[in-house]
Amino acid sequence: MASYWLYITASKSRVLYVGVTNDLVRRIWEHKNHAVEGFTARYHVDRLVYFEETSDVLSAIAREKEIKGWVRKKKVALIESVNPKWKDLGPEITG
Repeated sequence: MASYWLYITASKSRVLYVGVTNDLVRRIWEHKNHAVEGFTARYHVDRLVYFEETSDVLSAIAREKEIKGWVRKKKVALIESVNPKWKDLGPEITG
């Protein structure tokens, strides 16, 4: 069974990025190593602060769109509900 991940990364100054992937370990590695040019590389948005797993790609995409539509305060509340210190969860999932 395939897994899909909704995730939120943050910079040290707490700039946020919401994304979806089918390989969270690879995607976080790409963020940490600025392997893909764009917003996250430019603003050093490379710390995994929140994630959810699902087996349905359409659910993951719908959740991404839902969270992207939220105001920042609501995104921060979601992160802090499971990660109040904004700890980088990347090392926990990458080993």
